Amino acid sequence: MAVQWILVCHGLVTMLVVVSILCGQWPIFQGTLIERIRYFLTFGAYDYFLRFVGAAFGSKCTNAVLSVEYYCCDRPNPILQIIYLVIISLTYYFIAKSSFAYIPGYYLSEIHRYTGLVAVAVGILLFLLTSFSDPGTVKAENVSQYLSAYPYDNIIYTEKECSTCKIPKPARSKHCSICDCCVARFDHHCGWMNNCIGERNTRYFIAFLFWHFLLCLYGTVAIGLVLAGRLKELRVVYILTVYYGIENSFLSLVPHVVQWLLGSYNTQILLIVFLAIIGMLLAGFLGYHAKLCLCNTTTNETYKWQDYMNWQRKLNEAKVSAAALKASINGIGGERKPSLSKWRAFFRRSPLEDVQVVKNNVYDKGFIQNVVEVIFPFSTRPSFTRSKSKSG
Repeated sequence: MAVQWILVCHGLVTMLVVVSILCGQWPIFQGTLIERIRYFLTFGAYDYFLRFVGAAFGSKCTNAVLSVEYYCCDRPNPILQIIYLVIISLTYYFIAKSSFAYIPGYYLSEIHRYTGLVAVAVGILLFLLTSFSDPGTVKAENVSQYLSAYPYDNIIYTEKECSTCKIPKPARSKHCSICDCCVARFDHHCGWMNNCIGERNTRYFIAFLFWHFLLCLYGTVAIGLVLAGRLKELRVVYILTVYYGIENSFLSLVPHVVQWLLGSYNTQILLIVFLAIIGMLLAGFLGYHAKLCLCNTTTNETYKWQDYMNWQRKLNEAKVSAAALKASINGIGGERKPSLSKWRAFFRRSPLEDVQVVKNNVYDKGFIQNVVEVIFPFSTRPSFTRSKSKSG
């Protein structure tokens, strides 16, 4: 029973940590244990660690830790790339060691020994393609083409020069402080890829997320079918009902079958839980980025639009409030209108509730053209090269 309880505690702690990190900033969790766990994991623990190092070993050790942090978080480095390769290699190793002995089985044919390896190889290929491909670096040689491809909307993008690269800054681009270059249609800097995600490699990044989601789904289902096959081959249900007198119903059999699986195949159960959690995380990231692609927006632009919408909303609310104040002042000297009843005054809609801010995304050209722009970026099209030769 100790193994079963360890597995249950492991699953609960993993789920709590994942939910805290991903959702701890949501308003619904404000002031709750989830928010406090997120703060501790993302800021508090590291802050306490720095204080401990400073108190125990002095400022030199603290500066050394900060130097390591700067290298890991603010400079290009392959640490997360190595961790990814270790994770996917070890996961495949444990799956092969624990489950390949039962393939072929009752539900799975021998071909799944090879399709799993091919699927992992394709995943690593997409990872390498995303990591080492050009994200769409803006240089003096191609800046004029990018300026033509991405016009300024004069809302969240206005004409300006990059203070670091000393070249005009095309709309939708951003200077990445980690890679130290301007990237066209900048989405974000991905530490796992040790590369920016931009105009030229967003397609590879989406393919990476999609394929690894399918990979986790495939692994979860395949291991589940291996365990289901063992139940059939060993006639576990028959033994439980005939020899142990368990009632042949779903609710009666489930606790005993689960207990048998946890005791006999705990490695496979751990792998299923791990792959299911990673698969759900990948599904969330994939859905988020797919939505951005369909409306031709980037992660970077999401924050820009949020700031712009908040500023416009406050501005409009101030105008409405000023108009209402002016109307009330004018009403004091004029004819007095009959006062509303208390009930009508209570349910009366505030003018501030009618304030609306419209998001005018000029880069949204319909979801079909938006998807085409991601799959076939401007800089890979012949027209981009022709405009370069003309400008030259």
